[in-house]
Amino acid sequence: MTEFNEALARAKALLSREDAERVILGLAGPPGSGKSTLAARLAVEFGDTAIVVPMDGFHLADVELARLDRRQRKGAPDTFDAHGFVALLRRLREETNHIVYAPFFDRRIEEPIAGAIPVLPEHRLVIVEGNYLLCEGAWSPVRHLLDEAWFVQTEAVLRHGWLRDRHISFGRTPADAQAWIAATDDPNARTIEATLPHADWVFDNTPLEVDPQ
Repeated sequence: MTEFNEALARAKALLSREDAERVILGLAGPPGSGKSTLAARLAVEFGDTAIVVPMDGFHLADVELARLDRRQRKGAPDTFDAHGFVALLRRLREETNHIVYAPFFDRRIEEPIAGAIPVLPEHRLVIVEGNYLLCEGAWSPVRHLLDEAWFVQTEAVLRHGWLRDRHISFGRTPADAQAWIAATDDPNARTIEATLPHADWVFDNTPLEVDPQ
């Protein structure tokens, strides 16, 4: 069984539970590991019953990061609205009879957009993906709100290549992209990798070599 087929089987098993009115599946992992790509592939397999809700929608706006003097660390755990993210997960768990709107992070403008993702009552599988799903502190309630949490693991060399290409595609020079990876992405990755023991399963993304978006 390929790694993706096993992931698909695990997701189907979660949905097959008799008490599963809605399943919230979490995909954690360091920047550039392929979380978004895996989430999108799974959602395609489940069609209209699945929706992807990225944690990135809870980035603080640049104006707030500037006020907090955290703009240069954008992407670190304290540059997100963790409490707001937890509140959304609780709503997704409890409010299944009407639309719940989630925010989306638009990389073209590097800002979150409120109310951009409609989670409908028929969305029985909600795939949440993000860096800090398994972290402690303000993030600690997240783990308890997930039916299952997977850790998406990719070799650092491959991740760095994907991250460099992503940063360049959104306007950074190659030198700036490399500097951002060293100063921001890698320290965040070390924090995230320490949370791997909290995952139910590790998805080894390296053999797939699918460039994450």
